[in-house]
Amino acid sequence: MHIHILGICGTFMGGIAAIARQAGHRVTGCDANVYPPMSTQLEVQGIELIEGYSPDQLLQFETMPDLFVIGNVVSRGNPLMEAILNQGLPYTSGPQWLGEQVLFGRHVLAVAGTHGKTTTSAMLTWILEFNGYKPGYLIGGVPLNFTVSARLGQSKYFVIEADEYDTAFFDKRSKFVHYRPRTALLNNLEFDHADIFADLAAIETQFHHLIRTVPGDGLLVVNGEEPALASVIARGAWAPIERFGHDAKNEWSFISQAGDGFTVIKDGAEVATVTWTPDSGVMGRHNQLNALAAIAAANHVGISPVDAAKALAAFKNVKRRLETIGVANNITVYDDFAHHPTAITTTVDGLRRRVGGARILAVLEPRSNTMKLGVMKAQLPNSLQEADKVFAFGANSGKESLGWDLNEVLSPLNAKNLDQAKTFDELEALVTAVVKEAKPGDHILVMSNGSFGGVHDKILKALEGKK
Repeated sequence: MHIHILGICGTFMGGIAAIARQAGHRVTGCDANVYPPMSTQLEVQGIELIEGYSPDQLLQFETMPDLFVIGNVVSRGNPLMEAILNQGLPYTSGPQWLGEQVLFGRHVLAVAGTHGKTTTSAMLTWILEFNGYKPGYLIGGVPLNFTVSARLGQSKYFVIEADEYDTAFFDKRSKFVHYRPRTALLNNLEFDHADIFADLAAIETQFHHLIRTVPGDGLLVVNGEEPALASVIARGAWAPIERFGHDAKNEWSFISQAGDGFTVIKDGAEVATVTWTPDSGVMGRHNQLNALAAIAAANHVGISPVDAAKALAAFKNVKRRLETIGVANNITVYDDFAHHPTAITTTVDGLRRRVGGARILAVLEPRSNTMKLGVMKAQLPNSLQEADKVFAFGANSGKESLGWDLNEVLSPLNAKNLDQAKTFDELEALVTAVVKEAKPGDHILVMSNGSFGGVHDKILKALEGKK
């Protein structure tokens, strides 16, 4: 079958393209911007890429594709999509194609939640891989234990990062309702994606749709300390539930150890100990919870906590999750995907636990749709209070404009600690200020869910030239 994918260079759709190619299909695709690293990864797999959405690309094929798979970046008015509709050509969404053609009949382990989906999915996939399960997977990031972000797999097991974002312009349900998991891991739940959800209750409804798809002989692995998840479960659950969290009242809990390792507690008994390697890139209480949840989910498919802990000892975190970008003049620069105040809080806390009293210089771009809409702006100061200095980027005009006053929002930080936070409209000015402030022994934490104009490399290069 010839599949043509619209929006192919996104992480999720690029993963679908790779899986379809591995399944033996001819795969082509297009996107508004075709550039590395995703373009390189796809072309290496023999996938032909076309830049843009011109309807003329339909004339390039000797025979018309059998199916068009539509990413959720495509909306009505897209010229290629309009041509597909006008000509009555067959199309479907990425999640629906994946659910029907790849996941059907397999044991799907789905990882859902506002935060930690990518890291927890990578942990769970690695636990299965390490223990010989040869799973398929689709992860919304680059897991460093693997060479690609998605693969078809060689067994009945498939791990998927289960996103609550909408499926396509013609299907406004969350992506994860298409996956039909047998093991569903619900990591946490907060209000996010303000561009498509009116409130937290709307997201809770989608999570309950996911719960409705889990069979009675499946398993729900649920964070037992999340009020919103408790509300979701209260609507009804038809599969067994195992809860995890800090509190020993949960079926799965933990006791922290040195170096962010931890002892796993199951039903009140110590069953395993997780020890991270220094180069794992894993730190913070939130990652202890992520790992605990992955251990509980793996236990459902027959992997003991001891064997899961052995796998995690060899785990390397996902790119852009407190990833060390480089060191210059004894100043370390990190990159993190943090895009929500809670994620910012846990990221700063994780680094603080690792570096102790050393200075943390937080460099932030509030870029997500939720942040741009200003829905979470009041929470920003508290999320950054553990950083010694804050350098925030928020253009006041143009495409990247926030539409609200970043300097005013962060002013409470300066009320507590004079000059703790500074804001910038020009990227070069921000880089200059960060480099001027940085001293040997400092840790510069860059947080954005975009490329941030390559600010990480700009800072490193400038630090290297600093006397």
